[in-house]
Amino acid sequence: QVQLVESGGGLVQAGGSLRLSCAASGRTFSNYAMGWFRQAPGKEREFVAAISQSGGSTYHADSVKGRFTISRDNAKNTVYLQMNSLKPEDTAVYYCVGRPDYSGQHYIGTYAYSDWGQGTQVTVSS
Repeated sequence: QVQLVESGGGLVQAGGSLRLSCAASGRTFSNYAMGWFRQAPGKEREFVAAISQSGGSTYHADSVKGRFTISRDNAKNTVYLQMNSLKPEDTAVYYCVGRPDYSGQHYIGTYAYSDWGQGTQVTVSS
Protein backbone atom coordinates (compact mmCIF):
# COMPACT_ATOMS: atom_id res chain seq x y z
CA GLN A 1 0.00 0.00 0.00
CA VAL A 2 1.11 3.54 -0.70
CA GLN A 3 0.11 6.57 1.37
CA LEU A 4 -1.01 9.58 -0.66
CA VAL A 5 -1.22 13.19 0.52
CA GLU A 6 -2.63 15.88 -1.76
CA SER A 7 -1.90 19.59 -1.56
CA GLY A 8 -2.35 22.70 -3.65
CA GLY A 9 -6.10 23.11 -3.60
CA GLY A 10 -7.78 26.41 -2.90
CA LEU A 11 -10.04 29.16 -4.17
CA VAL A 12 -9.40 30.61 -7.62
CA GLN A 13 -11.34 32.76 -10.07
CA ALA A 14 -12.64 31.37 -13.33
CA GLY A 15 -9.90 31.36 -15.93
CA GLY A 16 -7.19 30.94 -13.32
CA SER A 17 -4.77 28.11 -12.65
CA LEU A 18 -3.83 25.77 -9.83
CA ARG A 19 -1.34 22.93 -9.53
CA LEU A 20 -2.21 20.02 -7.32
CA SER A 21 0.53 17.83 -5.89
CA CYS A 22 0.31 14.34 -4.45
CA ALA A 23 3.18 13.03 -2.34
CA ALA A 24 3.47 9.25 -2.05
CA SER A 25 5.19 7.16 0.58
CA GLY A 26 5.28 3.58 1.76
CA ARG A 27 5.96 1.61 -1.42
CA THR A 28 8.03 1.95 -4.57
CA PHE A 29 6.28 4.84 -6.27
CA SER A 30 7.67 4.00 -9.70
CA ASN A 31 5.76 0.70 -9.60
CA TYR A 32 2.46 2.55 -9.38
CA ALA A 33 0.11 3.84 -12.04
CA MET A 34 -1.41 7.05 -10.71
CA GLY A 35 -4.45 9.17 -11.35
CA TRP A 36 -6.79 11.91 -10.22
CA PHE A 37 -10.51 11.79 -9.54
CA ARG A 38 -12.87 14.50 -8.38
CA GLN A 39 -16.22 14.70 -6.65
CA ALA A 40 -18.53 17.68 -6.70
CA PRO A 41 -21.32 18.12 -4.12
CA GLY A 42 -24.23 15.84 -4.90
CA LYS A 43 -22.41 14.11 -7.75
CA GLU A 44 -20.60 10.84 -8.21
CA ARG A 45 -16.86 10.59 -8.15
CA GLU A 46 -15.49 11.32 -11.63
CA PHE A 47 -12.28 10.30 -13.41
CA VAL A 48 -10.00 13.21 -14.33
CA ALA A 49 -6.63 11.91 -15.50
CA ALA A 50 -4.24 8.94 -15.35
CA ILE A 51 -0.54 8.37 -15.88
CA SER A 52 1.48 5.20 -16.33
CA GLN A 53 4.12 4.14 -13.82
CA SER A 54 6.95 5.47 -15.98
CA GLY A 55 5.13 8.69 -16.86
CA GLY A 56 5.42 7.88 -20.53
CA SER A 57 1.70 7.65 -21.14
CA THR A 58 -1.17 9.84 -19.96
CA TYR A 59 -4.92 9.95 -20.43
CA HIS A 60 -7.31 12.80 -19.65
CA ALA A 61 -11.08 12.93 -19.42
CA ASP A 62 -12.76 14.82 -22.25
CA SER A 63 -14.08 17.38 -19.78
CA VAL A 64 -10.54 18.51 -18.89
CA LYS A 65 -8.57 17.69 -22.05
CA GLY A 66 -6.55 20.67 -23.22
CA ARG A 67 -6.89 22.41 -19.84
CA PHE A 68 -5.47 19.94 -17.31
CA THR A 69 -2.19 18.02 -17.47
CA ILE A 70 -1.11 15.12 -15.31
CA SER A 71 2.58 14.49 -14.75
CA ARG A 72 4.86 12.76 -12.28
CA ASP A 73 8.37 12.93 -10.88
CA ASN A 74 9.43 9.49 -9.73
CA ALA A 75 12.58 10.86 -8.11
CA LYS A 76 10.35 12.97 -5.84
CA ASN A 77 7.59 10.37 -5.41
CA THR A 78 5.10 12.97 -6.54
CA VAL A 79 2.32 13.23 -9.09
CA TYR A 80 0.92 16.56 -10.26
CA LEU A 81 -2.21 17.92 -11.84
CA GLN A 82 -1.73 21.26 -13.58
CA MET A 83 -5.13 22.90 -14.02
CA ASN A 84 -5.48 25.86 -16.36
CA SER A 85 -8.49 27.81 -17.63
CA LEU A 86 -10.48 26.71 -14.62
CA LYS A 87 -14.27 26.83 -14.76
CA PRO A 88 -16.84 26.93 -11.94
CA GLU A 89 -17.86 23.38 -12.91
CA ASP A 90 -14.35 22.22 -11.97
CA THR A 91 -15.23 22.91 -8.33
CA ALA A 92 -14.84 19.64 -6.44
CA VAL A 93 -12.75 17.67 -4.00
CA TYR A 94 -9.82 16.23 -5.94
CA TYR A 95 -8.42 12.84 -5.01
CA CYS A 96 -5.06 11.33 -5.88
CA VAL A 97 -5.17 7.59 -6.54
CA GLY A 98 -2.70 4.80 -7.23
CA ARG A 99 -2.43 1.13 -8.08
CA PRO A 100 0.59 -1.15 -8.55
CA ASP A 101 0.81 -1.67 -12.29
CA TYR A 102 3.38 -2.30 -15.02
CA SER A 103 1.03 -2.71 -17.94
CA GLY A 104 1.01 0.91 -19.09
CA GLN A 105 -2.76 0.77 -19.31
CA HIS A 106 -4.99 3.57 -18.08
CA TYR A 107 -7.80 2.96 -15.64
CA ILE A 108 -10.82 5.21 -15.36
CA GLY A 109 -12.95 3.34 -12.85
CA THR A 110 -12.81 4.05 -9.12
CA TYR A 111 -12.71 0.28 -8.49
CA ALA A 112 -9.36 0.02 -10.32
CA TYR A 113 -7.38 1.94 -7.72
CA SER A 114 -6.31 0.47 -4.41
CA ASP A 115 -4.90 3.58 -2.77
CA TRP A 116 -6.59 6.94 -2.26
CA GLY A 117 -5.58 10.24 -0.72
CA GLN A 118 -7.80 12.24 1.62
CA GLY A 119 -8.66 14.82 -1.04
CA THR A 120 -8.09 18.52 -1.52
CA GLN A 121 -10.79 21.10 -2.17
CA VAL A 122 -10.73 23.17 -5.36
CA THR A 123 -13.24 25.99 -5.62
CA VAL A 124 -13.59 28.07 -8.78
CA SER A 125 -15.59 31.27 -8.47
CA SER A 126 -17.39 32.85 -11.41
